[in-house]
Amino acid sequence: MGILIDENTRVLVQGITGREGRTHTEAMLSYGTRIVAGVSPGKGGSAVFGVKVYDSVEEAVKEHPEINTSIVFVPAQAALDACYEAIDAGIKLIVVITEGIPIHETLKLIRYARLSGSRIVGPNCPGLITPGKCKVGIMPSNLFSPGPVGIVSRSGTLTYEVAMNLTRAGMGQSTAIGIGGDPVVGTSLIEVLEMFRQDKDTQSVVIIGEIGGDAEERAAQYLSKVNYRKLVVAYVAGRTAPPGKRMGHAGAIISMGTGDAESKIKALMNAGVRVAQTPNQIVELLHDSVQACR
Repeated sequence: MGILIDENTRVLVQGITGREGRTHTEAMLSYGTRIVAGVSPGKGGSAVFGVKVYDSVEEAVKEHPEINTSIVFVPAQAALDACYEAIDAGIKLIVVITEGIPIHETLKLIRYARLSGSRIVGPNCPGLITPGKCKVGIMPSNLFSPGPVGIVSRSGTLTYEVAMNLTRAGMGQSTAIGIGGDPVVGTSLIEVLEMFRQDKDTQSVVIIGEIGGDAEERAAQYLSKVNYRKLVVAYVAGRTAPPGKRMGHAGAIISMGTGDAESKIKALMNAGVRVAQTPNQIVELLHDSVQACR
């Protein structure tokens, strides 16, 4: 079954006529994602790969009330307006691919979305995929396969590598979701872990973390508190990063003795999570855990 998206997902692409929007619309359509409309102000009445384009989200939703998900390929300076427009139109899941949105603006956006009953995934994320059913994002779909392993990740490229290794080992995925690499994101590790806990088709979970912030430490506290009964394996990227040094993602910074890989690994291990030394070891740990439970 997976989480958040499935064969019933109906997608609106915001920024569909831009380079990224067009490229990934084509890829999502090829995968079988039901994209029913696009939005690009001033381009209303045109079409992209057979998908009708509207000038506003309000107009698109009026013509296609079945829309329940939006993906945002709008540049940072206009992305917030695009997100607010989607929220006000009643769209419940908004996947924000855009990077470079200021943190304080993201905080306000997330609060507004929650008060309105909408969920933000991202920003600065690769999106999500429920293999064999739906892809709302930019990930290379050929690396994923249907199965019982849920993936929640702060890193886009590592998500692809881990999914490829799992697929090659015959371990398909229920849903893989990249929550984004910014310090503030709309959907947290804990929220995704809880969704996987409730999903009957997810038997085990892979957490792909990275240095910076305390998301993994808080996730470890959650896992211990709820006595999480599904197998959880994790990998934390950035073990060799020096304190105070930004390493790629805006959220990947160590400061004041927190956010380093060591503290995250220790917290996860104390919560009963098996932590891989390398991304390649995830398959081995999952296999060993499954065998031990038999």
